[in-house]
Amino acid sequence: MTLEELEKEVPELLDYTADMPDSLRSLTFVKVYSAGEIIHHKDTELPYFGIVAKGENRVINQLKNGKVFMIEVNHPIDFIGEVTILAGKPTTSVTIQAVTETIVVYLPRRKAEQWLNNDIRILSRVSRHVAFKLYRSSYNNGLNIFYPPAYILADYLVRTYEQLLPDVVVFSSTEKKSIIIPHTHEWLEEELGMNIKTLERAIRTLREKEYFEIKKGKISINFEQYIKLKDYLDTVE
Repeated sequence: MTLEELEKEVPELLDYTADMPDSLRSLTFVKVYSAGEIIHHKDTELPYFGIVAKGENRVINQLKNGKVFMIEVNHPIDFIGEVTILAGKPTTSVTIQAVTETIVVYLPRRKAEQWLNNDIRILSRVSRHVAFKLYRSSYNNGLNIFYPPAYILADYLVRTYEQLLPDVVVFSSTEKKSIIIPHTHEWLEEELGMNIKTLERAIRTLREKEYFEIKKGKISINFEQYIKLKDYLDTVE
């Protein structure tokens, strides 16, 4: 797949690539990652700058004690290596893993740096993207310290429902919109920063209050349960 073909398939990509110089465009290549595949590892050299056109990825940090901390989950349009480049560092600070099939447009790092230095429009877009991530992170920072595990899980489920809702197919006007949280308990453990026993207690607490159902081992939430979860979040101080 070429960049031009991908732009036709994902028109939103043009917001970032339309003004890319032809000399740089000729150096791009497209790579597809399967779900679960590592896009890049922490503490490795960054040879390419990437623009994520399709797919969901997660940013994780493996500590020296072997523990894995999930920093965030990102959706397209996203970037690969933007923080490393803007910080002027040679190696990456995090590991990025594809959650779903992910398609990335790559270009050589040095050429990308020249592009960012010479084109204020793309620099502004990349910088705003980084700032948004920092804002989101700082806004939610401390949630795991000050709120009980059931609240943290409920907050995650509400946000995930709102993200996935547009993709839910409704077969009739009377059918309640439902989603299945497409992640394992191990994935949720890393995402929420809980050990497995704490996570299981939080799941049991909310399930007993009928805030969701378990179907084939996965959490299922309908619209009425989503509203109940939102009301629950409003009552916890």
